[in-house]
Amino acid sequence: MPLHYPFSAVLGCEPEALDDMGLALVLTTIAPEIGGVLIRGEKGTAKSTTVRALAGVLPPIEVYAADRFSIDPADPSASSPDGPFAGDAEVHARPVRLVELPVGATEDRVLGSLHLERALSQGTVEYEPGLLARAHRGVLYVDEVNLLHDHLVDLLLDAAAMGRVSVERDGVSVEHAARFVLIGTMNPEEGELRPQLLDRFGLTVEVAAPRDPASRVEVVRRRMAFDADPAAFVARHRASDALLTARIEDARSRVGKVRLGDAALLKIAEICAALEVDGLRADIVTARAAVAHAAWCGRDEVTRADIRRAALLALPHRRRRNPFDAPGIDEELLDRLLGEDELPPEPPEGPGDTGDAGGPGDPEGSGSGESSTDRGPEPVDGSPLDGPAPGSGEQSTDPAQEAVDDSPLDGPAPGSGEQSTDPGQDTVDGSPPGATAPGRATTVGATAPYRPRLLKVDGLGDGESGRRSRAIASTGRRVGARRPDGPTGSLHLVETLLAAAGKQGARGRAPGGRVELRGEDLRVAVREGREANLVLFCVDASGSMAARKRMAQVKTAILSLLLDAYRRRDKVGLITFRGQGAELVLPPTRSVDIAAARLDEVPAGGRTPLAEGLLEAATVLTRERLRDPRLRPLLVVVTDGRATGGKDAVARSLLAADHVAGLGITTVVVDSESGPLRLRLALRLAERLGAEHLPVADVSAEALTSTVRTRGAA
Repeated sequence: MPLHYPFSAVLGCEPEALDDMGLALVLTTIAPEIGGVLIRGEKGTAKSTTVRALAGVLPPIEVYAADRFSIDPADPSASSPDGPFAGDAEVHARPVRLVELPVGATEDRVLGSLHLERALSQGTVEYEPGLLARAHRGVLYVDEVNLLHDHLVDLLLDAAAMGRVSVERDGVSVEHAARFVLIGTMNPEEGELRPQLLDRFGLTVEVAAPRDPASRVEVVRRRMAFDADPAAFVARHRASDALLTARIEDARSRVGKVRLGDAALLKIAEICAALEVDGLRADIVTARAAVAHAAWCGRDEVTRADIRRAALLALPHRRRRNPFDAPGIDEELLDRLLGEDELPPEPPEGPGDTGDAGGPGDPEGSGSGESSTDRGPEPVDGSPLDGPAPGSGEQSTDPAQEAVDDSPLDGPAPGSGEQSTDPGQDTVDGSPPGATAPGRATTVGATAPYRPRLLKVDGLGDGESGRRSRAIASTGRRVGARRPDGPTGSLHLVETLLAAAGKQGARGRAPGGRVELRGEDLRVAVREGREANLVLFCVDASGSMAARKRMAQVKTAILSLLLDAYRRRDKVGLITFRGQGAELVLPPTRSVDIAAARLDEVPAGGRTPLAEGLLEAATVLTRERLRDPRLRPLLVVVTDGRATGGKDAVARSLLAADHVAGLGITTVVVDSESGPLRLRLALRLAERLGAEHLPVADVSAEALTSTVRTRGAA
């Protein structure tokens, strides 16, 4: 068995000085009801190394030797599908398991299923446990958790909420416990996490490589020493790991005795209310983390320092209002809310006391998914709470202006400080009134995004699970059958029997005898679901689109489509063309929040090199097709159709359109032309591309619905 890098050897995870990542991992193992840890950070910051090393410092657990589901022998209420176990059943101690959940795992691998080969060859119905069963009373680790398929996210949400897994499929009916510490790592550059799963993580930490040269040198020195002689390096840190193990054991025995007084609970509630977090789960998780931190520090009562450290770990990711908001918390505001005075001591419990109301034993359901009351929180520091938190950098949002509203888009971007201009009729040279002079650039922001209409790739794909285009997937409606490529799968009984029917004579089946089935007869279901796609935006940022009203409308439409791509788990890229050429502003990535930030910075002005923009899009799509042939692209060209970039610009743009059309890519042309005099050049471009033509005003799903209703009434 390969040796893992010691936990105490990771810089920042030494027993005497844990950093945020090390502390969060330790706290969630002291009190698993906290709900796990999400570690966000750039590549090369020891995220995976630290998590894999965690299992080595956790105290061992006792299990029945014959139990595949790892129930606790000391818990009389625990039950296992392999049980019941007699009083003299063999019990032994084993290390805590660290079970890794691959992002490409199938549903059968995660939940478990009927062992199909034994069912057919031996005629026995045997359940094969999945990864959730192996992770019970251990650690479930998901690397690149933000890339996890939606159907697996749903399974994790159910397991985290219920603490049990029920399998009802293929003639198997099994229920078993699945309580584990969920730890996820992710690189935000590759896309954000689905909000429902993000909220299930009790704590989050942001990690980055140290900037201090001495610290970087120490990291390199330790890593090279481990690679040169792993056994000797592990031996040198064995005492430090053992010290951590003993301290975790002591904290676990102490955590149930830590007092969480009313003053501490009130302070936690004040902080969560002032920071405007959603629901009550934040209060519960912060309280549990504060109790665990007090136990880790050897205290019997929660203090101001415990609450502060818990809030910094439990609240930042719960302040996000939309996928494009950066997680974070204003520490100065937190310190003002905490105040400088220590919490008053809690009076001793009387004979009628029932214990701490918000302690770690509280049921999770008391705060799951519930919203705060209509009265709203009272101000803590005298500042109004109906606006953004001071220093947070976030703008307040009006409930009436959510992402699905149909607010008018004819005004300037909120807070941009720019005057609205009426583009009126286009001028003779093709530039609308108010446009920037050729060669000059300006920027304009988008207004509030809305719910856009669904754009899909034609045909049937077989890419990664998503929510956009039709594809052969692991979930969805059953459309056929195939031979299995592994030991498990969703059995297609009818097709299995049909495959065996013509071979019964050769197998010597007697008339009236049983059907003889073999492994070669096995067929599993083929299902049609949805896939994620590559959505490449090719945006005209020239002077012909520089009228502020029009550019704000265009950016809002693109922002709305980006938000839709986030929800559908797509990969996105952004190309802009203006002046003398085209630029790949954002290479294809799953981080749509970076795309939104780049979009906001896109300047407008200059000539319109439409041909260069289309050719750059063709280059990017060809390259991405070689990298991942299964990821089908959707090209969204946002332009008014004008081509003014140099000599023979119109002819070159038509040739470029023919080239893109020859790639056989599903394309949509979003027409940004406005005003009473319209040349309909974007419509001609769409016809040349073989693309769908979509006026920018029709990007909104509400606008499309209104159009359909109007035509139906007529």
